[in-house]
Amino acid sequence: SDSPGGFEINLDHRKLKTPQAKLFTVPSEALAIAVATEWDSQKDTIKFYTMHLTTLCNTALDNPTQRNKTQLIRAAVKFLETDTVCYRVEEPPALAELQKNEWDPVVSWAEQRYNVTIGSSTSILGPNIPASTKETFISHLASYNMWALQGIEFVITQLKSLILSMSLIDRHITVEKAVLLSRLEEEYQIRRWGNVEWAHDYDLCELRARTAAGTLFVHLCSESSTVKHKLLQD
Repeated sequence: SDSPGGFEINLDHRKLKTPQAKLFTVPSEALAIAVATEWDSQKDTIKFYTMHLTTLCNTALDNPTQRNKTQLIRAAVKFLETDTVCYRVEEPPALAELQKNEWDPVVSWAEQRYNVTIGSSTSILGPNIPASTKETFISHLASYNMWALQGIEFVITQLKSLILSMSLIDRHITVEKAVLLSRLEEEYQIRRWGNVEWAHDYDLCELRARTAAGTLFVHLCSESSTVKHKLLQD
């Protein structure tokens, strides 16, 4: 239901609350519908670990780490220093080749899209990211609201990469592609040795679910209502 603070969720005539007992209100109707759908799909027991959108809303409302916008942005940009797609191997040559073929296009895209220099390195210290690149990403991220930033940080944490996350949120690559690129080394090993255990498939599905939820959350928190309605109809 619509309220002055945004949209509320009612469960069996009870208003939903956050872990810190705040009224659960979200900024957009589309996000409220998406959260309600998460609750509807729970059966006898409520499994919070499957409710990524609800969890992200709780984080945005309660801000358990008590960080402000600047701190959130700095935490996100810090990932550039250890960005998955910037760290390259020299051995084995087949993996080095795979990283070059798969990661270089995303890095080039990001360099052009944000007009920055990123580069990559085989050194354990990683590439030397210019200060101007960090500043550019800081000001780009500042254009997002606090809710969207919580979602962006969540996606970055899943993919261990600011570059893959921004490519995904900017709709340059799909969730499947972003997850695959973030796990390139594991995928290389599996192709080489065969899929050794079911746990890999489970991890992959989990990572895709979390990444997709985080991306959807960012879009639902930062776009005009017409786009949101379109997203829900897709």
